[in-house]
Amino acid sequence: MSARVVEDVWRRESPHVLAALLHRYGDLGDCEDAAQEAAEAAARQWDHDGVPENPRGWLIRVASRRLIDRVRADGARTGRENALSAALPVDALLSPAADQAPRDEGDDTLRLSLLCCHPSLSRSSQVALTLHAVGGLSTAQIAAAYLVPERTMTQRLTRARSTLRTAGAVFGLPAPADLPARIAAVLDVCHLMFTEGHTRSTGDALVDSPLAEEAIRLTRQLHAVVPDHDEVAGALALMLLTHARAAARTENGDLVPLAEQDRSRWDHRRIAEGVRILERVLPRGHVGRFQLQAAIAAVHAEAGSGEETDWRQITLLYAMLARVAPSPVVTLNQAVALGMAFGPEHGLALIGPLLDDPAMRRHHRTHAVRAHLLEMSGDLPGALESYRQAAGLTASQPEQRYLNGRIRRLDPR
Repeated sequence: MSARVVEDVWRRESPHVLAALLHRYGDLGDCEDAAQEAAEAAARQWDHDGVPENPRGWLIRVASRRLIDRVRADGARTGRENALSAALPVDALLSPAADQAPRDEGDDTLRLSLLCCHPSLSRSSQVALTLHAVGGLSTAQIAAAYLVPERTMTQRLTRARSTLRTAGAVFGLPAPADLPARIAAVLDVCHLMFTEGHTRSTGDALVDSPLAEEAIRLTRQLHAVVPDHDEVAGALALMLLTHARAAARTENGDLVPLAEQDRSRWDHRRIAEGVRILERVLPRGHVGRFQLQAAIAAVHAEAGSGEETDWRQITLLYAMLARVAPSPVVTLNQAVALGMAFGPEHGLALIGPLLDDPAMRRHHRTHAVRAHLLEMSGDLPGALESYRQAAGLTASQPEQRYLNGRIRRLDPR
């Protein structure tokens, strides 16, 4: 049995396993560790015996035993052992209520995301911890999303778990007054999951379609729960419009830039749905960052070719986005739009200050964008240097191949 089969089952079942453990035990760190140990046991045993008929029940049973064993091994926590043993009866964990309900497969995932975005944590810690515990992203992937070294993210996650433990965090559904902040955090989780799925930060594939689809599914569920939440609607539109291009983004495993994609391969059904959502939400009043990003994606979707793209309109939308939600990444994207609309020197003027930011200096895309603009301006030696820097910084093999291809084109020696 391939490792991919176990990985697919784990991705599908892990939120339900963690939700069951967290509901009965309460310590997120211990529950995460036990669930991971169960996954490792599954990889070993299922390779020999095959996937069991009820993989969720198998994982919950093994994880619960790991929790009980851990408590028994800690003599200082003997009082807690009795409480845990009572709270984690194997028969109850394997009952239909634990193994099969709720029938909606995303329900546990969405609920668990809301639970993990605990108010005792900062927003960034809420999101990072939920991406790890619920989204299944590795520490390296989360670090890439936040543009920080992996060691820094490991420390943040450790501190977040310690904060929850010290606060005696109770993972109950939030009160109505706390719900807006939790929804905002979960929306960030969904968006970063989608971003990693749309363009993987590491590995030999550009796209992780199952992860992107999961992010869309969770955002769609969140939209169904809060249909009048404009930013949830905007995020769903953004994901649909962006993921509609997935099939055209690679050719034989190699990256195809947006301007060169075969637009007949785009998913026009998803584009139409994204545009419909956007047309409903934009006139309602406040326009947030996800709505603006979706509007930019819609402009790309409306262009019949790269040459027909309305870069001036995109430039205006990025200027609005820079006011609503300023960030170095927004500035980088704004530089691309300015360069395409008004000339490379306008984009390069924005990139210069970004190189003073250590995080953006480590980010391969900063150098890739600079290289593209320098190439447009005719500065081929400068472009070559920046392409080489970008290729050396990315951990994505398709992006590295693309950048090395640009280097060979400019310097075929």
